[in-house]
Amino acid sequence: MAQDDPGVGKDQLLGFYREMYLIRRVEELAAKAYTLRKIRGFCHLYIGQEAVAVGAISALQPEDYVVTAYRDHGQILARGADPKAVMAELFGKKPGLSHGLGGSMHLASKELNFFGGYGIVGGHVPLAAGAAFAAKYRGEDRIALVFFGDGAAQQGAFFEALHLAQLWQLPVVFLCENNYYAMGTSLDRSSFVQELNRRGDGVGMENWQFQGFDVTEVYDNVKKAAAHARSGKGPVIVEAVTYRYRGHSMSDPAKYRSAEEVEQTKEQKDCLKLAEHHLKEEHGVTDEEIEAIRDEIKQIAQEAYDFAEQAEPADPAILYDYVYAE
Repeated sequence: MAQDDPGVGKDQLLGFYREMYLIRRVEELAAKAYTLRKIRGFCHLYIGQEAVAVGAISALQPEDYVVTAYRDHGQILARGADPKAVMAELFGKKPGLSHGLGGSMHLASKELNFFGGYGIVGGHVPLAAGAAFAAKYRGEDRIALVFFGDGAAQQGAFFEALHLAQLWQLPVVFLCENNYYAMGTSLDRSSFVQELNRRGDGVGMENWQFQGFDVTEVYDNVKKAAAHARSGKGPVIVEAVTYRYRGHSMSDPAKYRSAEEVEQTKEQKDCLKLAEHHLKEEHGVTDEEIEAIRDEIKQIAQEAYDFAEQAEPADPAILYDYVYAE
């Protein structure tokens, strides 16, 4: 961090906390809706990784592109999407972000420059390189940020995107959310290299790793990476060490890891607890103030749930309208 950078202050950290708690609460309600069969198909929850989405996206400019995979609920909320529109999309309802046609895995917003989620593991990474290529070709002051997991870092499309981004010096930040289990296989069983940011070594790309549990640490690191990419110095690949509390999807019992491991991580590294600690110890925020924020967010999330439950279902008449361009 530059010496004249004051860092994250009280108001900004309170904003981060609100966003992280909103994601947590919306995801908890999504889990409830899925068990009640109000949400169908696949549903991949972001619980545990909230600091990565909030910290990273807060380091961007509104005109920057965000590209992501199918664990996308938290990221689009961090980008500023209306919780009601997000929840309605999960329910397959007409007021949803994609008119109820995309569902959990396909949240997108042209207005927010948010292009996701994509269902093919690693297949979305080249799209971020393409968005960055377009920005550079047009001479625009914007970058692309792409989220992907440790599983995607083993895919061929990811390596090709990395190669071309470095070859053409594209303004893109590759952000690996390494939760160490991909779709259920631990990283030590799937990759000889454990520090996935080092994937950049092979193409000479700037890279580093950081802990993704403290939202301020995520913010500082992605801000640095974004500044590098925006300055014309080429792309960056960074790795945020993180952890998801739920299985890969709602249908995954996650028996490949112990309950003790999950509980220990929740106790020691939970992003909400860390933010609360900073707010109390460094900024004098009281328990009552934090509880008031939580109550407010719970109401917002519940209103989104109720809105989605009561909304009109997706219109079958437009089912094929977005398959082909005019």
